Amino acid sequence: MQPTPPEAAIIITGEALPTAASERVYHVERIGAGAIASAPSREIDQLIKGIAGVQLFRRSDARSGHPTGQGVTLRALGGNAASRVLVMLDGVPQSDPFGGWLNWPAYDPLSLEEVRVVRGGGSVTHGPGALAGTISLSSRSTAGASAEVDAGSRGALEAGGRAGWQAVGGLVSLALRGARGDGFVPVTAATRGAVDRPAPYRRWLARGRYVAPLGGSTEIQANLSAFHDWRTRGTEFGENRTNGVDGSLRLVGRGRWQWSALAYAQWRNLMSSFASVGAGRQSVARASLQDSVPSHGQGASIELRPPQARGYELRLGADFRRTEGESRELFSYVAGLPTRRRRAGGQSWAGGIFSEASAELDGVMITGGARIDHWRISHGHLFEKVIASGQVVRDEREPVRSGWLPTARAGIRVPTGPIEVRSAAYLGWRMPTLNELFRPFRAGSDATAANPRLDPERLAGMEAGGDFNRGPLRVSITGFTNRLRDAVANVTLGQGPGNFPGVGFVGAGGAYRQRQNIDAVRARGVEASAGWAKGPWTVRASASLTRARVDASGAAAALDGLRPAQTPGFAASLSAGWQRGARGAEIALRRVGGQYEDDLNTRLLKAATTVDGSVSWPVTRQLRVVARAENLTNALVMAGIGNDGSVERATPRTLWIGLALR
Repeated sequence: MQPTPPEAAIIITGEALPTAASERVYHVERIGAGAIASAPSREIDQLIKGIAGVQLFRRSDARSGHPTGQGVTLRALGGNAASRVLVMLDGVPQSDPFGGWLNWPAYDPLSLEEVRVVRGGGSVTHGPGALAGTISLSSRSTAGASAEVDAGSRGALEAGGRAGWQAVGGLVSLALRGARGDGFVPVTAATRGAVDRPAPYRRWLARGRYVAPLGGSTEIQANLSAFHDWRTRGTEFGENRTNGVDGSLRLVGRGRWQWSALAYAQWRNLMSSFASVGAGRQSVARASLQDSVPSHGQGASIELRPPQARGYELRLGADFRRTEGESRELFSYVAGLPTRRRRAGGQSWAGGIFSEASAELDGVMITGGARIDHWRISHGHLFEKVIASGQVVRDEREPVRSGWLPTARAGIRVPTGPIEVRSAAYLGWRMPTLNELFRPFRAGSDATAANPRLDPERLAGMEAGGDFNRGPLRVSITGFTNRLRDAVANVTLGQGPGNFPGVGFVGAGGAYRQRQNIDAVRARGVEASAGWAKGPWTVRASASLTRARVDASGAAAALDGLRPAQTPGFAASLSAGWQRGARGAEIALRRVGGQYEDDLNTRLLKAATTVDGSVSWPVTRQLRVVARAENLTNALVMAGIGNDGSVERATPRTLWIGLALR
């Protein structure tokens, strides 16, 4: 009688399908869990800024900037509140359903396993939106517990923890995080007035995750998260708040026929108040109040990978995403009271099918893929009425628009001794957001009209580069050229005082703008990165040098030949770290070049250099002291210039001390 064999161990990964072979052809940067834990900042937007070429729409981080200014892009394609990079968490697109910006406080960096940045457009397997590349966030799916509590400058406090344990036939994990701070005065001392004051913030997030085998080689991954983000902008009537809930369910099959099926839903609600500051910054009044901006998105995707022959890989699939939202706001304030009510919003839908094939022949990797998408914009509306009388001032209903657009990407990687040479070409596109299409807005004394006739942005680009890996040294360099046609931009059409279509009266010193498709943004440049690791020491460096210019005609002709707004020509970072067990230290130097606040290139945000650092030291086997510093030299990082000449700054020197349980 033979002994009964022991049961095979059940392995839970919590991961998506293995990284596609095609990714080896493209320029990829990775930030692992160790680098995330040792980073000087616990803000995810500041973490990814260490990768040169990653450009946030505003220099302010998610503690002091306005949530609608948190777009992200790559390769100098122009700053925009709507992201031109597709950000995903465990395969789920993360852009706001109404405005396309990113709600960075919704993520806890310490609960992430990896951040992966793939530069270059045309990601055929992830749908439209990846004009400049993709940023993929992957959750940790391991048992055990970790926690950290930090106290910082200006009454700041951060606390968070994650725990994972075996239960209900799988792995259950829960992550919680909260933060608060009294904030700093955003306007510099030399330009502030009586109305300026510190900008406090409060936030929390909770995320639950369940991963379990379903038998055979199939795994289920379920996620549910919620967050709350409240902050102010440094004056009375400058508060804003975002609430959100996300849920997703993914099935992953890892047999001979590999497959993945994902469904998700997102809910958001923004409240945002806007202030009007008087002459000399001596008085302030409410200009408008978005008392509610409900929006939601739903989507699904499926991918199939047939059994692979040696050196070959085929990916087939389909996906769709639907968004709906409406801005409900009070505006045209007189004596502190609103006189008008506005509702503006609509629906958008995009879905497509894709295929991608890769082959490795004698060490040479060749890949190519394409997809076709159908897009649709419907239920567009802009409704305004006088509150006192009920008189309808505007009741505009937009016709349905739709079309078909392609995405494509092809590349090759060739080993040539110690250097691997690679090249790629791509096509991509992005749908205008509901915010860009239907909602007019005011920022200070400036007013911007909506444009329901905006066309999708379309990108064509190519790149070439090489990678060197030998021993502890890794070096990568890439040259690229991109052309973004029909780029959405806020185009200046007039100066106040006066009445203008779509926005009404604009006062003296204010600008009248409208969202328009300009002919193109042309961007070309070079990106380089290097890493060296030996024993406990690591050194990392990256830099991007770009030249971006606007092609414009017609009403936007004044922009022709200018640099896109919020686009620096140079950015670089250098960091050095030492890690031996629980002991560690890191110092990071970051330089960002000058960039223009406005489309007419009249307001220059000067170049800035910042120094960040962190040190950790064990107290017991599992407990360590952590000290961190952001902007250690207290450098002035200009984040904005107002019509009155006031200068807004990003985070000043911020020091942290805390305890971490690992």
